[in-house]
Amino acid sequence: GVGAAMTEEMIITEMKMMKEMGVNFIRLGHYQQSRIVLDACDSLGILVWEEIPWCRGGLGGPIYQAQAKRMLTNMIEQHYNHPSIIIWGLGNENDWPGDFEEFDKEKIRTFMKELNNLSHQLDPSRSTAIRRCDFCRDIVDVYSPSIWAGWYRGDYTEYKDVSLAEFNKSDRFLHVEWGGDSHARRHSENPDNALSKIKKGGGADERAGDASLYGGAARVSKDGDWSESYIANLIDWHLKEQETMPWLSGTAYWPFKDFSTPIRPENPVPYVNQKGVVERDFTRKEAFYIFQSYWINTPMVHIYGHTWPVRWGDEGEEKMVKVYSNCDEAELFVNGKSYGVKKRNSQDFPAAGLRWQVPMNKGKYTFKVIAKKGKVSVTDEITQEYQTEKWGKPAQMKFNKIDEKDGVATLEVKMFDDKGVLCLDAINLVAFDLVGDGELVINQGTSTGSSKVQLYNGRAVIKMKTNNKKSIVSVKTEGIPTVFLNL
Repeated sequence: GVGAAMTEEMIITEMKMMKEMGVNFIRLGHYQQSRIVLDACDSLGILVWEEIPWCRGGLGGPIYQAQAKRMLTNMIEQHYNHPSIIIWGLGNENDWPGDFEEFDKEKIRTFMKELNNLSHQLDPSRSTAIRRCDFCRDIVDVYSPSIWAGWYRGDYTEYKDVSLAEFNKSDRFLHVEWGGDSHARRHSENPDNALSKIKKGGGADERAGDASLYGGAARVSKDGDWSESYIANLIDWHLKEQETMPWLSGTAYWPFKDFSTPIRPENPVPYVNQKGVVERDFTRKEAFYIFQSYWINTPMVHIYGHTWPVRWGDEGEEKMVKVYSNCDEAELFVNGKSYGVKKRNSQDFPAAGLRWQVPMNKGKYTFKVIAKKGKVSVTDEITQEYQTEKWGKPAQMKFNKIDEKDGVATLEVKMFDDKGVLCLDAINLVAFDLVGDGELVINQGTSTGSSKVQLYNGRAVIKMKTNNKKSIVSVKTEGIPTVFLNL
């Protein structure tokens, strides 16, 4: 991988992907960005909130404070002439104690006032803002509270009510962090199960310890399945609600792309924050297309499940097939048979009414959709297997090469029970290793480019540069015999 040192080409690619998704406003957190980013925002027509890295921890001493003022000054003076910038961000989560021995709210308020005054002296034309520091919300021009409905706290259906309550406390309100983690390629037949454990009415703000996978109150971030299916529902609900919130100036999903972090070693991809709508290699998750269905004008259509090869359930059980589109209507075909035309209605959750209940039996299914917007038609198609066999405890793995192109082999491990039934809910952490002259493509921070990764629906994929020589690749997980593949 390239870590944080992205190339100019990668930066431009990412910004163009955001625009393709429909983005017209971005929060650049938590530090001053490259001029390349700002130039791209100028040319693409993306409005910007740019901020300094006063992030968490309270307030440091004189050297810390001088550095913060110097960084704010440099950021404003260097980027003043970028027309895309509308807000200077002064801090993030400054109400979060722990980084310094002292946590003094009045001292934090005093310094926030100094930064706010400095920003207005350097640039009287632009607003100032902070995210999540309630006791400083009255100092800056724009305030964004902590609202993580359906992830760190509460149910995603509480999003609108919680947001309105926060709006009524603020003179000028934006919401610039919301969403949740999803392990790319992990899908669920019952993604909202964890919500039954969640207490409603207790707020939707992130609190100390909420990011941990252990302890504390029930929350989806700890008790959910981290599937793309759940995050699809959460995002879909937020976007449809935002269309009925005329008092909402804007929001920013957090973040666009998965990113590395020195914490979170127990995430499905260790040390990666997986809240992005694309992976670190720009592979699009299902969520990317949900945003498009609300935010872009060019006709598009996408059947949920392009990375979901096997669904499961009882023989003859009806399964929901969801289609995300900005078109007026869509018709679904299952193995060539029409299941009717549905009209899009953004308030008909989920999938804006573009969903069909399809009875499924063991076997292979081809789903095709034709969507129409005026005289324009667009189409999408996927193929899935449907498994009816019930599986037991994971007991054995099978490891195979499933593709090879231009000297790069794609390898896949699958988890089975003792009777050879694929365990479609298995989430074991597996570790890939290699001896020989080949080279595993790892350290990418992605679901298919990590030496250690949790299974997604009982499988995991890794790539290997063969170098046209021999290698032995292994897959290991706790409590199950290691498997090897000779290549």
